[in-house]
Order: sequence, then structure tokens, then C-alpha cells
Amino acid sequence: MGRYHAGSRAVQDRVGVRERADHVGASIGEGIKPVAAAFLGLQPLLVVGAADPSTGEVWASALHGPPGFVRATGPRQMSVTAGAAASDPLAPALTVEGTRVGTIALDPRTRRRMRLNGRLRPTDRGFVVTAEQVFSNCPKYLQKRESYEVMADRTGEEPRHGTELTASQAEFITTSDTFFLATVHPGGADASHRGGNPGFVQVASPRELSWRDYPGNSMFLSLGNLDADPRAGLLFLDWTTGTTLQLTGEARTEFAGTERRVRFTVTKTVERPSALPLRWTPPEYSPANPDDAG
Repeated sequence: MGRYHAGSRAVQDRVGVRERADHVGASIGEGIKPVAAAFLGLQPLLVVGAADPSTGEVWASALHGPPGFVRATGPRQMSVTAGAAASDPLAPALTVEGTRVGTIALDPRTRRRMRLNGRLRPTDRGFVVTAEQVFSNCPKYLQKRESYEVMADRTGEEPRHGTELTASQAEFITTSDTFFLATVHPGGADASHRGGNPGFVQVASPRELSWRDYPGNSMFLSLGNLDADPRAGLLFLDWTTGTTLQLTGEARTEFAGTERRVRFTVTKTVERPSALPLRWTPPEYSPANPDDAG
């Protein structure tokens, strides 16, 4: 799988950053370097994005476990000894061999993140991913959280399904400082991070939300995927209560001069109260966050 497909190239050319994208893209490899393997082994959280092979819906999901539940088990292999809960809409995709997945391991304690995309193979204890793209991102827009504790007595409640946002879910989104975006293209999948000060995501209606695309690494993997395929999945999580809100639908990018805004249309929602047993300390907002919300 190449570094960039036609969708990413189209966005790079429109913004005028192809040369910079080629320079930054040189960091994308297929192998998991020792420093990346060490980073994976310390994480209690992994976000996975994929399209459900049976429905075509794209979802992003948060998997968790004690440090070591995600680890490198070969030069191009990442093993995950955890599966998605039965109530997780991404669960079916994680049991199908060959599913294209995008993953991101993000450590709020150090403002570091690592992305690994490839093909999935189920195992008795979870799944493994054969890496096709491995790379790290800069700490821009990543909120720092000093530490976390495991709430052993926290058990997930019944999920709440819908086709549009409730008032409380809209508030959940507009007060969030982080979400994860899953996108796909004909040759693969990707999971990425979006961050900003609370209010950086705006809810226009129960079926539509949007956010400004802040300047990043110029690769435009996510927006390139959306250029090729509008399907997308969003994951919001409450870093204190462990509640997750997963959305699936379609997204489009609007360009206005040097500004970009992504508009997402909701088709399905899944809210899972207390889904994660992790409780993180309050955030220290990234100094890179723009002052203007949205």
C-alpha cells in the first residue's frame, strides 16, 4: 500500500502542500521500530476504526486493557489481547479476517500518538494487525492528562441507540476537547485524532455537526479518504466517566480560502455509559489550540 492515494493527493494539491506532504510522508513505514513497540506496550487504550463488512458502516471504537494488552509481536505485527464488547457496533468487523483497520494509540500523559494501519486477523484472545502503514504524529492539539486510574467496579450499562443526537449528546460533543475520526478508502482504513478547546466541534442540528480542520502535518490522510469515500465514524469519550458516544454517517470538507471545515451527517448513534474503566485527571489544554472555538 502506497503512502498516498488519489484522494489525499487531490487535497494536498488543492491546499498546495504536495512537496511538504512528500517530505513528511517519508516517515511512514511498514515496520514497527523498537521505540514504537515500547510505546505500544505502555498504553491502556487503543482506538480502532473500520468499516463493518456486512453493513458498510464506518465506526471508531475504544479498546482497553492493562498495559501490554497491545504489543508488537513481530517486525510488522501488532497483537491486541482484547476484543470489542458485544454492544460495540465495531465488534463484528473485528472478527472478520482481512478487515482493513486503522488504529491510533494516544498517550495523554506525554502528548504522544502513534498510528498503525493494516489488515486484521482474529485470534482466540483478540486480533492481530499486519502493518502496512506505521507512523507518529506531532503533539499538536493533544490535551495533556497527567495520569489515570482503573475503576475496577465500573461496568458498562445498556447502550442507547438512535438515528440522531439527543440534547444531552449534543452537549457531550460541544463540551469535548477530543474526538477520534475513522475513515476508509478502497485500499485501507485510518483512525486519527482531533483536538481543540471545548466548543471546537459545533452541533448545527440533531443530524449535523462540524469542526474546523486545523493545520496539521499536510499529509491529509483523513480528508483524502473522505475525498475518495464520504463514509466516516466518530468517537467521543468522557475521560472521567468512561462513557463513549459513537457516530456513523458521512462527512464532506468545505474549502474557503485557507480555511477548511468538515461537516458530518449523522445516520446512527450508539452511546455506551461507563464503557471504559479508565478515569483520567483533568486536562491541560494544548498550547497549539486556537482560541476561536469551532
